[in-house]
Amino acid sequence: MPQKSLEDVLQAGGNTATMVRNSQIGAYIYPVVASEFSNWRDEQRAWRTSCVLFDQSHHMVNLFVEGPDAIKLLSYLGINSFANFSVNKAKQFVPCSYDGYVIGDGILFYLAEQQLVFVGRNPAANWIHFNAETGGYNVKVTYDDRSPSRPMGKPVIRTLYRYQIQGPNAPELIKKLNGGSAPTIKFFNMGTIRIAGREVRALHHGMAGTDGLEVWGPYEEGDEIRNAILEAGREFGIVPVGSRAYASNTLESGWIPSPLPAVYTGEKMKAYRQWLPATSYEAVAAVGGSFVSDNIEDYYVTPHEMGYGSFIKFDHDFIGREALENMKGRTHRRKVTFEWNPDDVTTVIASMYDQDNEPYKYIDAPVSNYASSSYDSILSDGRLVGLSMFSGASYNERAQLSLGIIDEEYAVPGTQVTLVWGEPDGGTKKTTVERHRQFNMRARVAPVPYTREVREAYHSGWRTVGVGT
Repeated sequence: MPQKSLEDVLQAGGNTATMVRNSQIGAYIYPVVASEFSNWRDEQRAWRTSCVLFDQSHHMVNLFVEGPDAIKLLSYLGINSFANFSVNKAKQFVPCSYDGYVIGDGILFYLAEQQLVFVGRNPAANWIHFNAETGGYNVKVTYDDRSPSRPMGKPVIRTLYRYQIQGPNAPELIKKLNGGSAPTIKFFNMGTIRIAGREVRALHHGMAGTDGLEVWGPYEEGDEIRNAILEAGREFGIVPVGSRAYASNTLESGWIPSPLPAVYTGEKMKAYRQWLPATSYEAVAAVGGSFVSDNIEDYYVTPHEMGYGSFIKFDHDFIGREALENMKGRTHRRKVTFEWNPDDVTTVIASMYDQDNEPYKYIDAPVSNYASSSYDSILSDGRLVGLSMFSGASYNERAQLSLGIIDEEYAVPGTQVTLVWGEPDGGTKKTTVERHRQFNMRARVAPVPYTREVREAYHSGWRTVGVGT
């Protein structure tokens, strides 16, 4: 019998943790946008020294929620307070399972009265969509899915283009685009800017330690707006960033992009698993890394661990509230950066050219993840004390870094730990995993965000909630 839902897949697949660790989905691809416009090293460098144009038009879902119950629905799903949320504001939106574990996150834009859009990865969008359809809410939902990873030459059309103008020269470029004056938009608020004679909606946002803008509009106008930004940006050294470098920005700024969504267990979540199709993100997602458990819940994370503890507001009823209330007063693993020992990194890379021994797991650059969600063991004196969850190279810092979580007592900058790189027993059956040996990588706990400019200049919030200097 064909499998129709995630629940069918889980019932047929045996152990869930084993299933996701051996998923055949292949590499996670940032679709459509060119891999590199120049080279990823110079593209990384530009967000520190001049300015860049990020193209976010293709790798995220736009989930439009409209109607009288839009805020009622989203408030019930988010740990965030909606008390002061109003038109032309945005927020990092975090939904949890009934047991208080993170399903996903993304940005929620309050576009107009009774009109909002969630922009982010599939897990959170799917959860909103399910509850909108099944919860008896008076809302209309439009699901504009991310572009296909492999369009195979077919046209790709989205509802919106979405760009970011970032870097130290971004403010001057934004003034030029707007006719000589900066648009008056408070941080994480929305307004408009004039680009190429068009009034374009904009969010005051930052991803590189300085203030920038995220702009969006009808997809068919995307080329016109992009060309205008690049032309105006020449004098400011603007660099378009390809998908390889774009994905690595978070290593410096401190966001862990893709924890495994906490939807695979729990009786209260069963209806959702029956609603999710067998082709959904959740049904085909891959977990990679040296951490191995037969209990899928060991891969779940709490909002506190992701740095979202300050978002939790008990001024409203929401799914997961009781579980999160029960977590109050407990110690939580802390979000940190792990700085990999450069000599050890060099040893792992060099092993690919060793003709006499099996190599260590390949370290790709600038992002070295090889699954939808990454979980590498962090050890101290042989004991598991944390997890490395997103890794890659920063050309700006000349460092191999990863973001992850660690027991509170070890969350002190400078603490020496061991990161187990590669999977046991030669590796799982994932298509992204070649046969390899594991390597005990020396690593050092470092601040999050790792980059000093981001820690010192970025607005206070989730990026700056973690281990500091």
